[in-house]
Amino acid sequence: MTHAKNHPEKIKYKIFIVDDHPIVRQGVAQLINQEAILTVCGEASDVASALQAIPACDCDLVLVDLSLGSDIGIRLIEDLLLDHTDLKILVLSMHDEALYAERCLKAGAKGYIMKQEPPELVILALKKVLNGEIYVSAKLSARLLQKLASKQSVPYSSPIEQLSNRELEVFQLIGKGFKTRKIAEHLNLSVKTIETYIEHIKRKMNLEDSRDLILHAVQWGINEQYQTTQRPDSRENK
Repeated sequence: MTHAKNHPEKIKYKIFIVDDHPIVRQGVAQLINQEAILTVCGEASDVASALQAIPACDCDLVLVDLSLGSDIGIRLIEDLLLDHTDLKILVLSMHDEALYAERCLKAGAKGYIMKQEPPELVILALKKVLNGEIYVSAKLSARLLQKLASKQSVPYSSPIEQLSNRELEVFQLIGKGFKTRKIAEHLNLSVKTIETYIEHIKRKMNLEDSRDLILHAVQWGINEQYQTTQRPDSRENK
């Protein structure tokens, strides 16, 4: 960070927001700008525009959503940290932390918080990450500690957890109706490489053929969409 430490009252930590929903970006920006030591320095709706704008912003932290249209936020995390190894990244997402949080941390993010958490908790997460700490929920922290302390491997709760980040991205795109060649173009990879990923996915998920894969990918995408729209309500009803 480039801010002078001898004048803490003048410090303004710069936050860059990446989310594909304009109304979410606006709401989060208002929340952040209310804080005396925080300010939003820029916004982006997708991976390409974020990669272009973030270096010029000279921000202290990037707040990233995982769903960015046809892109996945984990790839943005990986790409950003290739050239900006010290950049702090916090994931703010509707997606279940059980599947995504550990992936994001392994990719280099310094925290994961779900969008249905109260605004004050989002601010707390931002400040903790800016302070050099890792932020995750108490539930996830307990799970990660259990996994670390366990002498035996913790079984996967879902076959999806076995997929690598790139395999998961391919699986998601299949569920959105992308064909192999279109996936290759979208990810800037060869068709042969995508075909290899597809074979890995089928083997790991014990799927019989491509038709079975497409059915599972579409159904999983529908379930993900339903869960992200229903989760705040279900949380309140507990």
